[in-house]
Amino acid sequence: MRSLAAALAGFGGWRRFLSAFLLGVLAAAAMPPFQLWPLLFISFTGMIWLLDGVATRRAAFGLGWAFGFGFFVAGLHWLAYPLLVDSAQFAWLIPVAVLGLPAGLAIFPGLAILAVYLVGGSGVRRVLFLGLAWMAAEALRGTIFTGFPWNLIGIGWSGSTAMLQVTSVIGIYGLSLLTVIAAAMPSILWSNPNSSDLIRLEPDYLANRRHRFVVGVTIAVMLIVWGLGAFRLSESPTEWRDVSLRVVQPAIAQRDKWRADRRVANFEMHIELSAGANVAPGTTGAIIWPETAATLPLVEGGPVAARIGATLDSNSVLLTGAFRREGDGQNLDVRNSLQVVDSTARFLTYYDKHHLVPFGEYMPFRSLMNSMGLRRITEGSADIGAGSDTRTLHVEGLPPFSPLICYEAIFSGRVVDRDDRSEWLLNITNDAWFGPFAGPAQHFELARIRTIEEGLPMVRAANTGKSAIIDPHGRVIQVLGMNQAGFLDSILPAPAQGQTIFSRFGNWSPFTLWVLIAVLGLRLRSPRRARNL
Repeated sequence: MRSLAAALAGFGGWRRFLSAFLLGVLAAAAMPPFQLWPLLFISFTGMIWLLDGVATRRAAFGLGWAFGFGFFVAGLHWLAYPLLVDSAQFAWLIPVAVLGLPAGLAIFPGLAILAVYLVGGSGVRRVLFLGLAWMAAEALRGTIFTGFPWNLIGIGWSGSTAMLQVTSVIGIYGLSLLTVIAAAMPSILWSNPNSSDLIRLEPDYLANRRHRFVVGVTIAVMLIVWGLGAFRLSESPTEWRDVSLRVVQPAIAQRDKWRADRRVANFEMHIELSAGANVAPGTTGAIIWPETAATLPLVEGGPVAARIGATLDSNSVLLTGAFRREGDGQNLDVRNSLQVVDSTARFLTYYDKHHLVPFGEYMPFRSLMNSMGLRRITEGSADIGAGSDTRTLHVEGLPPFSPLICYEAIFSGRVVDRDDRSEWLLNITNDAWFGPFAGPAQHFELARIRTIEEGLPMVRAANTGKSAIIDPHGRVIQVLGMNQAGFLDSILPAPAQGQTIFSRFGNWSPFTLWVLIAVLGLRLRSPRRARNL
């Protein structure tokens, strides 16, 4: 291993770039749907060894950028699928999506590695600062330019619900911090022991013993995290509310969804899958359709609403995605909304999506894009109007809930109104855009994390895969996979007993952990200081 570490440190030019790119690809394989989390240890340990040979700031940034480029190219390859729905119009943009966007996102890992280089140090100190810089870069990526917190490193543990339980305390950003530190820590076992931050000028055997001790402690911490998560799951059985659910998944291909000759048939498919939903006596029933399920004009008291009402029992409501229109003429404003309809065809309440998808729901830099002949890749040419913010909806007979449309569910700490706390999360989405494999799997796991962070169950209705009932500890009670047309009948899970630490403090929790580790890292002596002592 020491010879491999020396070889990687000796790489320069294209060899360093290619090695970092391939390590990033390996890290992407730890993300859903593959979930090969041991590869993270190879990726981040290898990146530390590559960093040993970096002598300039430009090279440090290039190392991180190459790693990030490999990570995002491999992890976001599914971005080509939306452009194939109308391939005649948009297929030429595929290289921009699958190479251009990853190239831009790779700036964040580039900045992280540059920060580690500038801070200096080696051994444990450098590993700690790698974790700190990586978490900071992920938080920045999830915030600026409306944010895109996709495939955070902590998601690599999505195959272990027990491991994910720590997000109820420190959130997904905190889990990313711990994961990067743990994944990079083995690098110190085969580095020069006399450059350790824990020692001054001690014999090699003593330094190696200390290195093994630190790696052992790191492993023990991760095992404790897993063990406490497993204990939490064993002591927290799923509890239930008196609400009957039917979640409808029609599995309509995206190219057929808005066809004029298919709209009536698509609508009737939703009706057919909703018919016969059983509502237990004395309970309320909720039938849930996915995002933009109502492709026919949905107007209060109109024929489409009446057809829906005729399908419902008197103690049932329908929660459906639909385009909602405000104003008229030149002032017409279209919103991507959730509408709640009762058996009398009356609209009870609504929620307008507020976190819109660039290029899908609105065009950034519209004047420039129009001059290039570009338009939105989704139905219609005008921008979708944005709602105000996260809201809690109150519907008689249902516990208050937070509606989340499409990728609004991936934003940690931003899914619940803190002043009007909900009791469950409702995520409606149309994952047919994302292709048949990696995109929907990643979206599902990103959304599932919110249940553990907030201690709230989630009901997820997707046009196609994955629709699911998830309890407040992230356990999947029922699920429909990709391209499975059908429905899920279930009772609504109850929220966890008591609020989670994360739900009380939001992303201040991982930030507190970040500060504590930063203090520890600063207290470790750098090699230069050690030699001068």
